[in-house]
Amino acid sequence: MPSLEQYAAFVETVERGSLTAAAKHLGRSLQSVSRALATLEDELGVELVRRTTRRMQPSPAGVIFHQRMKAALADIEHARAEATRENARIGGVFRVGASVLFAPNYVTPAAIAFLQRFPALEIDLVLADSIADLIEERLDVAIRIGDLKASSLKARRITQLRRVIVASPTYLARHGLPRTPSDLARHACVVRTFGPEGDSWPLTIDGNTTRIPVRGVFRCNDAASANVAVILGAGLGLVPLWQVRAELDQGRLELVLSDHEPPPVPVHAVWPSNAGTPARTRTFVDMLIARLSGERI
Repeated sequence: MPSLEQYAAFVETVERGSLTAAAKHLGRSLQSVSRALATLEDELGVELVRRTTRRMQPSPAGVIFHQRMKAALADIEHARAEATRENARIGGVFRVGASVLFAPNYVTPAAIAFLQRFPALEIDLVLADSIADLIEERLDVAIRIGDLKASSLKARRITQLRRVIVASPTYLARHGLPRTPSDLARHACVVRTFGPEGDSWPLTIDGNTTRIPVRGVFRCNDAASANVAVILGAGLGLVPLWQVRAELDQGRLELVLSDHEPPPVPVHAVWPSNAGTPARTRTFVDMLIARLSGERI
């Protein structure tokens, strides 16, 4: 495919009327401009410029091609200038909110990549499992897991998280494997008291989401502790897959009721709507979406 340099050599040759003038304007040698033009004509298979003793004139095909390429090169130059201005605007202190467990694996790597891309930037990563007030916490953007409540915040969906039911091999050896959602009635379950599920798990049955009551002797308001309880055999657990992937790979946990997995949970980026979306917020969210779209979450 012809290069931008070849297209530019052609346009400037037509504009200036000679290879010498085109080379001077482009800051290139006469030989390189002449070679670029010849290569372009060879690759396109058409004569673009007719050489005369006094001036180089575009052929009929060259006239049409010149009009199109001049406009295209102007658009490319405009895009480059716009990107440069955008890059220059991304600086200052950028405050990002996220959950304690989710951030280290997914938000922190994106934040470090963002810093490397924009050296004028500083990032404050504010971690909490409660839903922060963006204005009170002075957050530029926050990453929220779960369905969003109605608010004035702007939002973009980043990804979604698969949820699974797991148990330790020790627990299954003692109590057997649940084969249907109704079997949960006779099993101990580790109940997370901080989420929307609590003691009612949303399982998929015949393509529909049905809430199944569960019970257990261990209840917890912290995800990490709840996961440890499941690993230690306290009962079955309904967990985001990303939180226990390593334990599954190591055989410390096993999937159960895989045909009845709950629907996935959405992850959104949210930010204040009191002004237009700042360039750094938009760019950071774009980066998160691009990075997480390839993740097995």
